[in-house]
Amino acid sequence: MKINQNTVLQGKKVTLVPYTSAHVSRYHEWMKSEELQRLTASEPLSLEQEYEMQRSWQEDADKCTFIVLDTERWAGQAGTEEDCMVGDVNLFLTDMEDPTVGEIEVMIAEPSCRGRGFGKETTLIMMFYGVTKLGITKFEAKVGQENEASICMFKKLHFKEVAVNRVFQEVTLKLDVNEQQRQWLLEQTNHVEEKNYSVLNLQTRASET
Repeated sequence: MKINQNTVLQGKKVTLVPYTSAHVSRYHEWMKSEELQRLTASEPLSLEQEYEMQRSWQEDADKCTFIVLDTERWAGQAGTEEDCMVGDVNLFLTDMEDPTVGEIEVMIAEPSCRGRGFGKETTLIMMFYGVTKLGITKFEAKVGQENEASICMFKKLHFKEVAVNRVFQEVTLKLDVNEQQRQWLLEQTNHVEEKNYSVLNLQTRASET
C-alpha cells in the first residue's frame, strides 16, 4: 500500500517501518521455519517469489504492511535495520462491500522477542493506524487454534471470539471500534511517534559518512 511507504510509527518496544526490498532476505529466512509456516498458514516461497510479493504488497491498495523492528536496538543504531527486524504486521482491506473492515495479522518471528509485549504493542499501533489513517472501524483476526498466545493477546485487546473453523483449525475474532473503544485505543497509543522514513534514511546515511 502506497499510503504508508514513508511512514514510521515508533513505540516503546517496537517500531513499524514500510516493508522494502531491504527486508526481504531476512523475511525469507524466517519463513523457512516450519513453525512459522504452520502458525501463519503460509507456503514456503523462493527468494525471487518473496521479492515479487514485496513489490506486489507495496503497490496493492488492499494490503497495508509494516516490518516490526526492536525499538531499543533500532533507536540505538545497534546494527542495520535488517538486524533489528523482529516480525511483521498486516492489514487486509478485502471486503469490497465494506471498506471499514480490516483483517489484522501479526507475526513476531524472532523467538527471543516473544512473550515480551512486542506483539501487543505492534497490534495496538497497527490498529491505531488503521483507525486514524485508513478509516477502519471493524477489525477481524484469524488465528490458528493451536496459537493460544495470539488468541489470548487479541482477547486482552477486547476482541471477541466469533467463530471456529475446525476444517482449517482456525479461530476468528472480531472487534467493533465504537467511540469508547476508539478513545481506549488512542490512550493506549498516545506515546507513538510518527516519523518520515525517507528523512530518517537520509539522516542515517549522513551520519555514516
